[in-house]
Amino acid sequence: MYKPDPIDTSHIRLSVDTITLSEILAKNTHDVWAAGRIKEGWIYGDVRDDIKKTHPCLVPYEDLPESEKEYDRATSQETLKVILSLGHVIGKGENI
Repeated sequence: MYKPDPIDTSHIRLSVDTITLSEILAKNTHDVWAAGRIKEGWIYGDVRDDIKKTHPCLVPYEDLPESEKEYDRATSQETLKVILSLGHVIGKGENI
């Protein structure tokens, strides 16, 4: 039986700058998801329909329901916490 074992990030606190970065990442996550769906032929629809390939979240990030934004935020924030918990540093500077 599969037992998820995520990296413990409960000790990580994100700075205000990193939380701002996480919002940018959340928006980008949505945009990447939406671009993929559109490429596969999906379009906006009031309800999700896998046969007709319609989805109510094929809208700009800013127009998503807060619950959907929270899903993307949680993903981006947890990713940043894992990066920090593994000893990496997040900061502005030159691209490596």
